[in-house]
Amino acid sequence: MFQLVDITVNRDKKDILSVASLAIPTDRVTVILGQNGSGKSTLAHLLAGQNTPDTGQVLLNQKEIRSLSKREVAKQVAFLPQHLPQAAGLSVRELVKLGRFPWQGVFGRMQPEDTKAVDGAIKATQMERYADYAAEYLSGGERQRAWVSMLIAQDSPVLILDEPTSALDIQHQYHLLKLLTQFSKQQSKGVIVILHDLNLALRYAHHVIALKQGTVVFSGDSEEVLNEAQLSDLYDTRIQLIDHPEQHHKVAIVC
Repeated sequence: MFQLVDITVNRDKKDILSVASLAIPTDRVTVILGQNGSGKSTLAHLLAGQNTPDTGQVLLNQKEIRSLSKREVAKQVAFLPQHLPQAAGLSVRELVKLGRFPWQGVFGRMQPEDTKAVDGAIKATQMERYADYAAEYLSGGERQRAWVSMLIAQDSPVLILDEPTSALDIQHQYHLLKLLTQFSKQQSKGVIVILHDLNLALRYAHHVIALKQGTVVFSGDSEEVLNEAQLSDLYDTRIQLIDHPEQHHKVAIVC
């Protein structure tokens, strides 16, 4: 479990994130919601050990993230940022192999278990046909899936993804969230994902954290916190939840 205690992140003499206390489970799918500029990416970077807060502590399983080496953090957390790094000169398979770095020895030689993890990750994201393609020349959606493959191959207990559906068409948006949900359940992994699509959250989230102007406005099990009043207040827009015509979850519409 992640625990945040007395967290503040300050930019240009302004607190862009202020969290007195927050617990985030690492055994299910947690979705972070909020408008642009609400602090979602800042929170994700703290959890992934990419940045440190100006005050307070970020704890993972009761250990402060900042006390761990980058390799130790990578063994615990796999992180996909909103803006993907360059992958110049790498094929998809070579990119996915990078996910095995935390687990390889001094000389970085691929072992059978590494190859199995890479092949399984490529298959899980339906990227087999692109395995030998140059990652830099793929479409935005294909490149996004290649990076998700790398995260899965990393085999860390927690995956954090910052808006991973932004470049995907609707088919692959739902495929990715279904994949992450199944992955979390079958592998007992924690998945923390930032989403802008409220209907994806309503369908796949087990736990929800909502941020507004840098503060947590609600947090808890999705069935308890995803209601019309709280969502309408979060987005400053009247939102109505209706029953899905075929499945057992709600659908959000803007009134």
